Amino acid sequence: QGQLVESGGGLVQPGGSLRLSCAASGSISSRYNMGWYRQVPGKQRELVASMTTNGNTNCADSVKGRFTISRDYAKKTVDLQMNSLKPEDTAVYYCNAKFWTVDYWGQGTQVTVSS
Repeated sequence: QGQLVESGGGLVQPGGSLRLSCAASGSISSRYNMGWYRQVPGKQRELVASMTTNGNTNCADSVKGRFTISRDYAKKTVDLQMNSLKPEDTAVYYCNAKFWTVDYWGQGTQVTVSS
């Protein structure tokens, strides 16, 4: 079994920055694609950004130019640097690790952007 633990969420004013971190353990290795999703009540969980095992990234149009995903393969961590935050970025952010049909999720961390 694998585990994902997120940290770094919180309350920030519009225009501010936050950095989310996710630490993988157990059976999750560098072969897993990893990424961040977010969800607001009443809506489907959506992809924010992801990074494959060879470093290719995918990013939602709504966060391009503001959010950056990074991975440390040795430490098995994936971070999400979020800049120029907007109220519409408010959501629960989830870390994800995927390898073929094996899919792990973290418990989620709340990000609230409000003045």
